[in-house]
Amino acid sequence: MRCPYCSSEDSQVKDSRPAEDGAAIRRRRVCPGCGGRFTTFERVQLRDLVVSKKTGRRVPFDRDKLQRSFEIALRKRPVERERIDRAVSGIVRRLESSGETEVATDEIGLLVLEALKALDDVGFVRYASVYRDFAGPEDFERTIAELQAKIASDTIIPEKD
Repeated sequence: MRCPYCSSEDSQVKDSRPAEDGAAIRRRRVCPGCGGRFTTFERVQLRDLVVSKKTGRRVPFDRDKLQRSFEIALRKRPVERERIDRAVSGIVRRLESSGETEVATDEIGLLVLEALKALDDVGFVRYASVYRDFAGPEDFERTIAELQAKIASDTIIPEKD
């Protein structure tokens, strides 16, 4: 692994441990040339995914971009980093195990919305405002009404005898 500080081709692994619920390995490394310390992550990749954009352009799937989308939507929200990592890993696993090598941005967006709805309502509305291209306050009102209806249906109060 190349050292990010001095670009030396040699580095030594000092510590390895599971990360992201066993979906990745976190390695602490040290460069013998400059003494710099850095961390790498190793993940299983079932296949190379390609994302087809609405414009027709095709780009390689980028897990980091997916992670950043969650972080932006959940900025300053009380959601643990581990829950975000699990959601991202779950989406990547679903995409890789689907058998398809090309995935539409709409499909990824729907998976992110589904995960955010389970994680945090505010993050869901933030992401939905960009993904669904909200034009005005009525779009926010409609989405919030959908969330309130979901919450009401999830919290069924048992009838008294």
